[in-house]
Amino acid sequence: MTKAESRQVRPWQERVEAGHRPVQEEWKSLVHASQTLRSWVPGIVPGLFQTADYARCIFESLAELRNTARDTDDAVRARMERQEWLHLPGKELHELIWEGALCARLGSPEVMAVQLDRILAALDLDSVHLGVVPFDAVLRLPVGNAFTIVDDRLVVIEDWYAEHWLDAPDAVALHRRVWETHAASAVYGSEAKRIVTRLRRALDG
Repeated sequence: MTKAESRQVRPWQERVEAGHRPVQEEWKSLVHASQTLRSWVPGIVPGLFQTADYARCIFESLAELRNTARDTDDAVRARMERQEWLHLPGKELHELIWEGALCARLGSPEVMAVQLDRILAALDLDSVHLGVVPFDAVLRLPVGNAFTIVDDRLVVIEDWYAEHWLDAPDAVALHRRVWETHAASAVYGSEAKRIVTRLRRALDG
């Protein structure tokens, strides 16, 4: 397979003309067929950790930006169903989040408080290995775009214009190195929990 054949660029405007639900259903199928996921998410709370209210804020803002069909309830339902993967035996999520994603007020203080509580609960799942890259961490690379590596065979990169699905081995290997570089700047376990707890308490004023 050539590099050209292994690259799919999927513009968001084309993908969500009929709403966000079909995209979420496709992601649900991709995730449920996978064994191991590695993600770097610098801008928002990752989908596998999102509460329904937080996800609703995301979908509504994106539908307004792209002027596409509003199917928020269906999209949220599909995203919540994707999270069942976290409770299946033998699954592993290696998630990296930049602290800025946890601070960004993409919902009301009440929505954000419940969202951070959800992340704290996810830290106790056997399937979840969460690293938080603090604001004061020494970064070895620029923050860059969000991406997910699926079973070390596919990388999905997200930007404002499109999703890029790449299965060329060199593309997957490069993003694995990016992920490992960011992982070296992250904190884990009790240190990660302390960051999330501090941000959660700040919402109580």
